[in-house]
Amino acid sequence: MITFSGVARRSRAALVTALLTAAALSTAAGAAPTSHPAPGPPARPATPTPRTVSAWLPYWDQEGAYQDALLHADQLHTVSPFWYEAVSAGRIDAHPGAGERRIIDGLHRAGTKVVPTVMETMKSGALAAILTSPARRTEHADALMRTVATRDYDGLDLDYESIAATGDATYVSVRDGFTALATDLCRRLHALGKQCVITVFPKTATTGRIWDYAALGRVADRIRIMGYNLHWSGGDPGPLADTRWYDDILTRATALVPAAKLEMGLPAYGWDWPADSTSTSATKHVTWKEAEALRAAKGAPYRFDEVSGTPYFTYDDGTESREVWYQDARGVAVHLPVLRKHGVSGTALWALDFEDPEVWPVLAGR
Repeated sequence: MITFSGVARRSRAALVTALLTAAALSTAAGAAPTSHPAPGPPARPATPTPRTVSAWLPYWDQEGAYQDALLHADQLHTVSPFWYEAVSAGRIDAHPGAGERRIIDGLHRAGTKVVPTVMETMKSGALAAILTSPARRTEHADALMRTVATRDYDGLDLDYESIAATGDATYVSVRDGFTALATDLCRRLHALGKQCVITVFPKTATTGRIWDYAALGRVADRIRIMGYNLHWSGGDPGPLADTRWYDDILTRATALVPAAKLEMGLPAYGWDWPADSTSTSATKHVTWKEAEALRAAKGAPYRFDEVSGTPYFTYDDGTESREVWYQDARGVAVHLPVLRKHGVSGTALWALDFEDPEVWPVLAGR
């Protein structure tokens, strides 16, 4: 069943922080984590470019993200509106604006597939209880299929992240339960000619609890790796991504999943930390647009960390020193050779209307 719940009443900032914090919990558990000067408008290519990019469309910036998607439809093969949340075995709630037909129809006319994301932030143990029960798994798969049937969708993207908080004693059974759910769901979606996409944490040398890449790679059409939050809101300042980190992630991923099925998730956002690790001030989420506006307002010089391949700057807010790390087109250009090295051409942008506009010609030339 699809209902509007308390999810619809959450503030944008609270939900964004909750989602990206959940994505970063795997780092705290010993695993991989999840989630320049302002340029002018990007030049439009003279001929259609390879459609190697998918992107998430945030419901809290729905119109801006939709217009951004239309502007770059020649590069976007798939848009995943961040529209649904699984809250129990038989219930999928809708975020505000979910299923807007104008957006679905407009993207389809532009030649872009619409594969909405179903996420979850269940309380500890709730997802595990669903995944380890065959009856509840079937009930949940039924609910997901009802969701995809509500509109002219081209498939579903599952972004389930509670595995990071699953205890060691139940980790294997929960992981295998998710594989069973994904196998059932993908089979059903494929029977209808629809796509099955799974979003996962990065797997690295220090990975702890994570979904089964190899098994999911056999049943899903695409596996999206959240290549961001190397440093996150709950930790010390630093880059959200790193060339060496990407190399480690893709070395392991391509050994388990065909490179053609992989999409590397690229951040179009950043974090604004207090520079003093003992500070009690909040770390703030910023999009590329917000980071650049803040940098300009503070008159802070643009800096680029050559080691990680990411921009950053520092400023004084009147009470303390702050440090902002984010991602822009220059950083993406530094990271793309790592993807090429591993034969990965797919990318997934988090998220539309967050990004440096110059990232599109960079991706077009990849």
